[in-house]
This record gives sequence, C-alpha cells and structure tokens, in this order.
Amino acid sequence: MQPDRLVYMANQIGKFFESQRADEVVPGISNHIKKFWDPRMREAIFAYMDAGGEGIDPPVREALDKLKAAGHKTKASLDERSSFQGT
Repeated sequence: MQPDRLVYMANQIGKFFESQRADEVVPGISNHIKKFWDPRMREAIFAYMDAGGEGIDPPVREALDKLKAAGHKTKASLDERSSFQGT
C-alpha cells in the first residue's frame, strides 16, 4: 500500500477520534490501528515516519509513536482505556 494512502487512512482515523475526550484521542487512534491494520501496513507507516512522515497529523503521529515504542505487539504496553466502545 502506498504511503500517501496510509497517511490518509491514519489521518481519517484521527479525525474520527477528535470528538472523544482529549485523553482518549491518542489511545483511541493507537488501539484502532493496532486492532485493524495489518502488520505490514503498520510497518510501512512506521518506515514512512522514519523518513520524515510528512502529512501525518500531530495526534496521529503521537499515537503511531506510542504504538511503535510498544513494539505494536503487547497490549499491556499501551494505555488502551477508552470510553468509546468501538475500539
């Protein structure tokens, strides 16, 4: 998948979570990407971020940074609490 498409998709997820409480935005984005994105998609956007990550919205970048730092494998590594039931 092309990086511009991944950036678009990630930013759309971020826009969805903008309406949540401020402390739930970044965890909501992280959780959604962790649950619904194929590992290859996550690796591709991480590589894009490593190359500068142009166009990624700030809360999405923060969520991706958390996900990457957690190794995007262990649930306990992320703050996954969100009142939004769809994540």
